[in-house]
Amino acid sequence: MSKTAIRNWGLLLSLVAMWGSAFMFMKIAVATVAPATLVASRLILAALILYCVMRARGLALPPPGPRWLAFTALAILGNCLPFYLIAWGQQTIDSALAGILISVMPLATLVLAHFFVAGEQLSARRALGFAIGFAGIVVLMGPAALMGLGGAPTVALAQAAVLTGALCYAGNSVLARRTIASDFLVASTAVMIVASVLMTPIALIIDHPWSAPSAGSVAAIAWLGVGPTAFATILYFRLIAAAGPSFMANVNYLSPVVALLAGTLLMGERPGPTAVAGLMLILFGIALSRPPRAKVA
Repeated sequence: MSKTAIRNWGLLLSLVAMWGSAFMFMKIAVATVAPATLVASRLILAALILYCVMRARGLALPPPGPRWLAFTALAILGNCLPFYLIAWGQQTIDSALAGILISVMPLATLVLAHFFVAGEQLSARRALGFAIGFAGIVVLMGPAALMGLGGAPTVALAQAAVLTGALCYAGNSVLARRTIASDFLVASTAVMIVASVLMTPIALIIDHPWSAPSAGSVAAIAWLGVGPTAFATILYFRLIAAAGPSFMANVNYLSPVVALLAGTLLMGERPGPTAVAGLMLILFGIALSRPPRAKVA
C-alpha cells in the first residue's frame, strides 16, 4: 500500500471515530438543548476554532466573489440542513438507529456521482448494491412506515428526517469534489462561518435558547464543535479532494457500527434485531457497490 493510500485510510478512520460517536453526543446534547440552538452552538464554536487555526498559519479568507456562493451551498447542504434534521430526529429515535440510517449516504452518493463526477459511473454491480441497500432501509424503517401506512407517525417522521440528512451529506460530498480542490483550511473556515451566520438567527427565532442546559449537554456540544465539526471538516475536504466522494463514503462501513456500539454499550439503547438486519443489508449493499480491488490513490 502506497504512502498516499495509508494517509487516505488514516483520514478515513479518524472520521469514522469522530462521526460514529457523534450520534451519541448529539443524543446527550438534545436532551436539554433545542435542535437549532444545538446546531448553531457547535457551528459557532467550530468556526471560531477554524478561524484561529487559519490565521495562525498566516492564511486569510478569500475576498467577496463567486467562491462564496460555493461556500454558502456547502454550508447549507453539508452543515445547516443535515445537522438540524439529524438533531431534530434524535429527539425521538435512539442514537444507534440514527447512525444506522446515515449509512445510506454512500448509496445516494453513488447515484449522484454517476451524473456529476467523471469516472464514477453506476455499473450493474453498483446498481444491485444500491437495490440491496434500499431493501435494508425498508427493513430498518418497516414497509408500512416507509409507505405511510400506519405505524408510529412521529417515529417514521424522525427516521425520514435523519434519512434526508444523509441525502444532504451525499449531495455535499459530490459538490465538494467539484468545487474544493485546494486551500482546505480556508474553505473549511469559510463554510463554517457561513453556516454559523445562517443558523444563529434561525436558532434565536424558532428556539428558546435562554433556558439553562445540563452540564452533560454543554460538554457534548463542546466536543461536537471541536471534533466532529471543526477538525473533521478539514479532514473531510482533504479526503474528498484526494480520493473522491465514493471512497470518502466508505466511512459509513464503520461509523454506523461505532454508533451502534456506543448507543448500546454507553447509552443503554436496544436497537433490536430489525435494526441490526437493516444495517447488515445496507452495509452489504455498500460493499457490493464498491468496485473489486479498488485502489486508493
